[in-house]
Amino acid sequence: MPMHRVASLADLRRDRGLQVDVGEKKIVLVRDGEEVRAYQGECPHAGAPLADGAVCNGRLICPWHKAEFAVHDGHLCEPPALNALTRYATQVIEDQIHVDDQPVQTDPQPRADDDRCFIIIGAGAAGTAAACALREKGFNGRLLLVDREARSGYDRTALSKFVLAADMEPDETPPLREERFYDDNRIERILGEVMKLDVINQRVTLVDGRRLAYDAALIATGGEPCALPVIGADLAQVLTLRCRDDAKKILAAAGPGDHALIVGDSFIALEAASALRKQGVNVTVIARHEVPFIKQLGERIGKAIRALHEANGVLFRTHVEVSRFEGDGPADARRLNVAVLSNGERMPVDLALIGIGVAPATQFIDGIALEEDGSLQADAGMQAGKALWAAGDIASFPINGVSQRIEHWRLAQQHARIAASNMLGSDLHYNDVPYFWTFHFGKRLDCLGHADEWDEIVYLGEPETFSFLALLCKQGAVVSVVGCEREREVAFLAERLKQPLFKDEALMLIQQLSQ
Repeated sequence: MPMHRVASLADLRRDRGLQVDVGEKKIVLVRDGEEVRAYQGECPHAGAPLADGAVCNGRLICPWHKAEFAVHDGHLCEPPALNALTRYATQVIEDQIHVDDQPVQTDPQPRADDDRCFIIIGAGAAGTAAACALREKGFNGRLLLVDREARSGYDRTALSKFVLAADMEPDETPPLREERFYDDNRIERILGEVMKLDVINQRVTLVDGRRLAYDAALIATGGEPCALPVIGADLAQVLTLRCRDDAKKILAAAGPGDHALIVGDSFIALEAASALRKQGVNVTVIARHEVPFIKQLGERIGKAIRALHEANGVLFRTHVEVSRFEGDGPADARRLNVAVLSNGERMPVDLALIGIGVAPATQFIDGIALEEDGSLQADAGMQAGKALWAAGDIASFPINGVSQRIEHWRLAQQHARIAASNMLGSDLHYNDVPYFWTFHFGKRLDCLGHADEWDEIVYLGEPETFSFLALLCKQGAVVSVVGCEREREVAFLAERLKQPLFKDEALMLIQQLSQ
């Protein structure tokens, strides 16, 4: 067994990994009590250097998207990664760490025969994560994954951040899993749209008439972008953004020098504004708020984001709405050319992108009551009814004692993994920390927690410089964190915030991490 001396024990801290090279392989070393473990050095999700993350509560946390892995054996604890880490054998000889250059091979566990059929409706972030988790956790029955798109699930977060900026072609959007994964794991991908899910009789009917009986079902259909209910909203250049085809239409509708009107100041809307400006498209935002994201991030950070957009040429219009859209050309091919505003102004536009939120895609469910917003009410284990679970944008669930619906990509995957375990008989409950990230003109903001209110914000660094950490606190306890260029601290807090954390301890931990 060829072992390579790579570091000394004195080089290895307990709050982070250490990257070393073994031949051409990048390896990350971490402490596991008095032992040393070695794993692949890059996160299996998007290739982030794991040594730039943090170790907390026995978990190694990715710096970019906050995937978490067990320090002891590298198994996956939190998405968005869908794989465990590859492990390498280690030896410590006279305080010198040696690592094998070949991965540890593990024998697959035998799986009991299972005649059940599980169905997952929706093959996006949540649906794909659930399918992976079911096989990972030993489910050996029939597994059906219903998808409206012919190609397998992909990372939709890239659409507003990178595809509209032309940094990535629509068809290059990273797949959540390679096509062969579904065959290798006997996951039956079914192309189709669900017309009805009969909760009482445990049966799914597709639009084309196919019927599928199930023993357990997970609904992971996500949200449909809300349309703007005005005259002219049916013009071809009035668009929303949810899938690759939407992105292609947006890119075809407006190019350099054209004018895009973005209706709404949601995260997706302003990410799209940033991306289109990078292409030289002139952008005007019809904003509902003077300060974007004030309810999520606070006034100072919201003002900094708006100022960043304005410095890059985005125009904001508030206290005005779109009354209607007008087009010219023949009746069967009218093209958008004017947005008429509520103050009577006629604004020439080539594209209108509607970003005013999403509604749960649940209209096909029969036999269970929906919430006022169209969501399914799930319990803390993500169960919504008889043999029925829910995950992602369509699920209202209890968090901090209050039923809420949170539209975060990683949260949808967390839901999915909990639901998958419980479909197999576990009793897991959601006790994680919501996380999302947003990207504007090259500045990436990491956001932890879900705070409805706070009474103090502690800033480390200046939001206006986009190098800062903000602790949103209520009665001295940290309830949310926003960071930019502070990846290690946010990674650490993504795990540490699962337990109560007060401001003074948080500041002490952050100081230790910076040393």
